[in-house]
Amino acid sequence: MKIQFLGHSAFYVEGKNLKALIDPFLEEDLHQDFNVEELNYIFLTHGHGDHLGSTVELAKKSGATVVANHEICIYLSTFDVECHPMHIGGRTAFPFGKVKMTPALHGSGIQTDKGVINGGNPGGFLIENEGKKLYHAGDTGLTYDMQLLRVEEVDVALLPIGGNFTMDVEDALRAVDFIEPKIAIPMHYNTFPVIEASPNTFVEGMEKALGKILAPGESFQF
Repeated sequence: MKIQFLGHSAFYVEGKNLKALIDPFLEEDLHQDFNVEELNYIFLTHGHGDHLGSTVELAKKSGATVVANHEICIYLSTFDVECHPMHIGGRTAFPFGKVKMTPALHGSGIQTDKGVINGGNPGGFLIENEGKKLYHAGDTGLTYDMQLLRVEEVDVALLPIGGNFTMDVEDALRAVDFIEPKIAIPMHYNTFPVIEASPNTFVEGMEKALGKILAPGESFQF
């Protein structure tokens, strides 16, 4: 699998039969390793604007299927976007492999012109492709449920470290100890002043995984 960090919590994921975005809140003028028209999936961890991002526009342009919780799919259906609804703990097979939706401790309200509407339960995704497993935690605080991921033998874990709305560096390091991925990559930090954090402190503090920092636009193959 190949991933490209697109800033904040957004990633491009490429594998066999898979060209997908996760939480496409995209930075402008950033080099992208994909053509929008070739995208076949968009994964949404929750409904907040800094994760929902350009989902509707991208899905309409590409015809990609959006994978999200049931409530977000109901909302997106009003824009004639094709969706595959999932819920926490569910695992299902796709043409590219399997996906499991994992718990997250956060919110998921969707801001609209008519106010905030119910965005269901926030989550994360465990994506399997060609024998590799990628875990995107979404926005979340530290939770003991992460220990259950240890048996999944995660290859790469994408973890928020910015604090305030999610885990900070200290809790993200505890999450690494819970999950025991081969590689852990920080996300959701330094986008706004309130989530300033040091990715170097995160990487240097690891004992049970290899830490890797990706700059926006940087790719990584595993």
